[in-house]
This record gives sequence, C-alpha cells and structure tokens, in this order.
Amino acid sequence: MNRLEIRPIKRLKTEWKHLDKDGRTCERCAHSKEKVPRAVEELDGEFRPRGWTVTLKGTLLTKKGFIESNQVLLNGKPLEKILPQAAKSEICCSSCKNLPGLRTLCQTIWHQGKTYEAIPPDLIPEAA
Repeated sequence: MNRLEIRPIKRLKTEWKHLDKDGRTCERCAHSKEKVPRAVEELDGEFRPRGWTVTLKGTLLTKKGFIESNQVLLNGKPLEKILPQAAKSEICCSSCKNLPGLRTLCQTIWHQGKTYEAIPPDLIPEAA
C-alpha cells in the first residue's frame, strides 16, 4: 500500500490597511499602494517553491479606523512588532488631513534610526 504523505500548508497572510474616502487616499498610502503588492508578489515567488502560500488582502479603512492607515500585518502581526529595531510612530500628514475632514496623525514606521512615511517594500520580506 502506498502511503500518502500529508504536509501542512504554510501560509503567510499579508494585510495592508489604508484609509479610503470616496475612492481616494493620501499620498503616503498611494505610494505604499504601488510598492506593497509588488513586494508581496516577489515574496510569493520566493516562498512558493518552499511550500508556502503568500496572500495579500487590502483593507479599506473609514474615518473611524484611519489611525491604522498604512499599516502592514504579517499573519496578523504588525511589521514594527516583527522587525528588530522598529516601532510605530505618527506624523501629521498634509494630504491625509483633508480626506477625513479633521486633522490627523498618520502612522509611520521607524526602523533602524529612520522614519518612513510610506511602507518601504524591502521591510516586508525582511519581516517575513
């Protein structure tokens, strides 16, 4: 009798949260919108031969949830909690403050002594 080998499927679920107001977003999130999917696609190409499934989910936030805007999660955990020498920070965003109709502090990521307003695509594979 042939034995059927069962291997667990390894999954890396990537989620990118960003503010969406009537189909618009701020400049920071627009920049991340270009870079994050490409980084996840490259990661999928690297991980797939090793038996991993890598997915990307975009979560549109409303005015109530904008504090989480421009955040990337890997299997539910924020990048800044995975990467060494990283932390969440906030800076006033001039393009974002007009979207929800109130002054906002947008999420940024601090990593190894630098503050990034848009998600640097190389941080995603580094965290993975």
